[in-house]
Amino acid sequence: MKSFFLLPALAALLFSCAQHPAADKVFLGRTWTANATKPWAEGVAIVSDTLVAVGTEEEIRKWIGKNTEVTTLPKGQLLTPGFIDCHTHFIDGGFALSAVQLRDAKSPAEFIQRIKAYAQTLPPGAWITAGDWDHENWGGELPTRAWVDSVTMDHPLWINRLDGHMCLANSAALKAANIPDNVKDVAGGTIVRDKQGKLTGIFKDNAMNMLYKVVPPPTTDQEDKALATAMAYVAARGVTSVHNMSGFQEVFERAHDAGKLTTRIYAGMMLSDWRQLNEKVKQKGHGDAWLRIGGLKEFVDGSLGSHTAAFFKPFNDTPKDSGFFVIAQADLHRRIKSADSAGLQVMVHAIGDKAINTLLNTFATIEKENGVRDRRFRIEHAQHIAPADIKRFAEQHIIASMQPYHAIDDGRWAEKVIGHERSMTTYAFRSLLDAGATLAFGSDWFVAPPTPLEGIYAAVTRRTRDDKNEGGWIPEQKISVEEALKAYTISAAYASFEENIKGSLEPGKVADMVLLEEDITVVAPPHIKDVNVLMTMVGGKVVYTK
Repeated sequence: MKSFFLLPALAALLFSCAQHPAADKVFLGRTWTANATKPWAEGVAIVSDTLVAVGTEEEIRKWIGKNTEVTTLPKGQLLTPGFIDCHTHFIDGGFALSAVQLRDAKSPAEFIQRIKAYAQTLPPGAWITAGDWDHENWGGELPTRAWVDSVTMDHPLWINRLDGHMCLANSAALKAANIPDNVKDVAGGTIVRDKQGKLTGIFKDNAMNMLYKVVPPPTTDQEDKALATAMAYVAARGVTSVHNMSGFQEVFERAHDAGKLTTRIYAGMMLSDWRQLNEKVKQKGHGDAWLRIGGLKEFVDGSLGSHTAAFFKPFNDTPKDSGFFVIAQADLHRRIKSADSAGLQVMVHAIGDKAINTLLNTFATIEKENGVRDRRFRIEHAQHIAPADIKRFAEQHIIASMQPYHAIDDGRWAEKVIGHERSMTTYAFRSLLDAGATLAFGSDWFVAPPTPLEGIYAAVTRRTRDDKNEGGWIPEQKISVEEALKAYTISAAYASFEENIKGSLEPGKVADMVLLEEDITVVAPPHIKDVNVLMTMVGGKVVYTK
């Protein structure tokens, strides 16, 4: 893949012409640019896939020729940069769209019935995967294989909790994996057993690998279809770029080489594969404006909902348990240092306050060992930060890569798990921005919906999904609409070293834009999640219209 740093040169060439050419497309109307020096404009002009002018209506009209396609926005609509989702499991999200849907199952009976109905649509022997169930919907009782065995006799079942850190296996899946009741425990994971010592079917974090290794991999055709489905799905929600945390590199490359990408991809790999990524970058570079590589993903701990996030103090509801690390600290340090020495970007999942503190310490040590450079370390999720560590994000130039939808989801039950005091710096958007940190937003799809407008709503209102916090859960951590927009646009582009080509509406950048039915900077904040995306454009081409 060739370098993509050619777009600004195109713009410079256009501007150097004594008589600039007419634009291919012009949009006239209220425009939020994400450009800090010029946040508002009255329109944009596009030549091919590039923005050539952003400014007043008078300035933009100068680019109109006889063949220019001119769109005048009705009053009240808003044009913004395309949304960038900084944290996805993109192909998994595509697959999940056609899997059994359990996220909103409200009771064990509904959970079982949906699995039964879905199983009846499959040929005998087909695996049932994904699911995204949430046991908090029915009070917190974990499902067991006894719930589902009678309705899945012909199908191995391996379905994940919505956070991806806990899964349920039925008896057929345990048999396929040859896992007996007396299987040994796994470091960095949990195997849940009943009072008689028998497996309930619940496996957490590292223990899940025992089942994943026997789940049949998807075919190439299935992967390609999942990518196409995922791209269409996010386009309808205004997403023009995604950061895929790891996996499915070949799927993206196939689509890129065939010219089929309609969503820009920053494709990550697992940190343990840093040598492979380093060699790929040496041979082919970091990519182009459609597909970029260079990021590596790792995990420090699990999740709050699975009680596997690592905290300094025990959980309130399980006082003998404070979570755990899923990787030894020595291994974490060694891997990050090696990847960083190669000039690669490291993006590490850390949720509990102990995990975040440990990662901040590790990053600080590695910077001293490897020297100062523009490395843009990222902490993915950064959910439950110890108060003293908030300022360190800015001091150490660490990007807080966060998912605001999680705040209004977890906020329904988080305080019963960690109490009010620790909740005060949970999803600490306001505190991080006030400290000078860079905040980049995403969804964590498949874990949460890839809907930036819902994410902006969550960050601005912090109203939990059960509507029990009208004024906001931990309202001190609310941020403004423009701050949330920035986290989904220019700061998100910065998080992948792409702020020079996208993330804001400026001459020379790619023409990635979203047209909203209403101006979310002026509507009542609770209404933001209901605003429609009318158009999504990527590289000057419309990929979605309503």
